[in-house]
Amino acid sequence: MKRRNLLLGAAGLALPAALAPTIPALGAGRPSTPAVGRASLSNPRLSTPPNHRLAARLAILPAQTRQAIIVSATNFTTTYATLEAYVRVDRRWQPAAAPMPARIGSQGFSDNHVEGVPTTPTGVYSIGPTMYGIAANPGVRYPYHRLVSGDWWNENPSSPQYNTFQHSSTNPGGASEALWQETPAYTHFAVITYNMPPNVPTPIPNAGSGIFLHEFSTSGGNATAGCVAVAHDHLVDLLAWLDPALSPRIMLGPHGQVGRY
Repeated sequence: MKRRNLLLGAAGLALPAALAPTIPALGAGRPSTPAVGRASLSNPRLSTPPNHRLAARLAILPAQTRQAIIVSATNFTTTYATLEAYVRVDRRWQPAAAPMPARIGSQGFSDNHVEGVPTTPTGVYSIGPTMYGIAANPGVRYPYHRLVSGDWWNENPSSPQYNTFQHSSTNPGGASEALWQETPAYTHFAVITYNMPPNVPTPIPNAGSGIFLHEFSTSGGNATAGCVAVAHDHLVDLLAWLDPALSPRIMLGPHGQVGRY
């Protein structure tokens, strides 16, 4: 399938001139390349995600938030989801791109995610202050850390550094992830601030850790251990589009839950 050009202009949603410099078009400025991990090539359930226009139902996002990502599904138990990206212009949410196929935890969504259970936590979260990746910076607006040997995500509930990035010569314990070894999933990724500031003051032991927005681990697309996964090109476009100055938020949950946020 030919890669979509995810441009606001292509959708007929031109931004006012005053806003155009500060809200980038999703997917602009990058040439079309062969997609890596495009699940739509091999999985018909992911080929034509519906456009739910769910941002119109958002109710209580922070006033300063001008970018929103909604990852939604038909129910709590499916692992197949749709990712929609929006920009807020003149108090109205407008699509920033065509909907994208996504996968979530192998046990679906949960309102009560806990450590070691492969569900994706519902709720609204920020994007972590640093983006990461095994590969070089793809052009993101956030600070970017290229992973090296010894870079871990601490997933040990007994550790005082639980649910944080940590550089260490030894494994922090528990289910901690050797980030530099997770290919291709962690070629690039953004942190979803579940069970970490600003959503909670400090991580709560056993409440869950390491919830990321990353690329599919397999060429056909796959369920995750709780993260949100999309195709490589879609992920690169999203990470380059997100702007910390616009206070982006990501909402996770079934379609019927969107009105809670």
